[in-house]
Amino acid sequence: MLRLSKKMLFAIEAVLDIAYHSGGQPVQSREITRRQGIPRRYLEQGLQQLVREGILVGVRGPRGGYRLARERRRISVGEIVRIVRKMETAEDPLNDPAGSELGHKVVRPVWAEMQEKLMLELDEVSIDDLCTRANQAGLISEGRENLDFTI
Repeated sequence: MLRLSKKMLFAIEAVLDIAYHSGGQPVQSREITRRQGIPRRYLEQGLQQLVREGILVGVRGPRGGYRLARERRRISVGEIVRIVRKMETAEDPLNDPAGSELGHKVVRPVWAEMQEKLMLELDEVSIDDLCTRANQAGLISEGRENLDFTI
């Protein structure tokens, strides 16, 4: 069953943070924690999974951190949601064999259809779309502030 969990919310926020604040440099997890208030225990686990799934790239070294593995317009919120759902261990009630015939033949199929429609909608929202919304909301990008265009 699709529900917005803390891990899911934190993963979306972390990817958005990296996209919005990177300024071309890797973003360190401590910076994400500072800006988003995401507990480090949730953040590191989620970031590593996003690296394994090809959303992020981990950069080693003293100036290391995380950066997007692809252009932000090519990463959808739906993709992040699917990755986090795989991480979460809770059983999906739609797959539970217990329940009534009405539940199995009417209610669960309707719920499954609604989830599929929601996922299709989330697939249409890119990280770039969220960055545009952040900019329109007047949020300052720390990465853009630190860019130096002097020659």
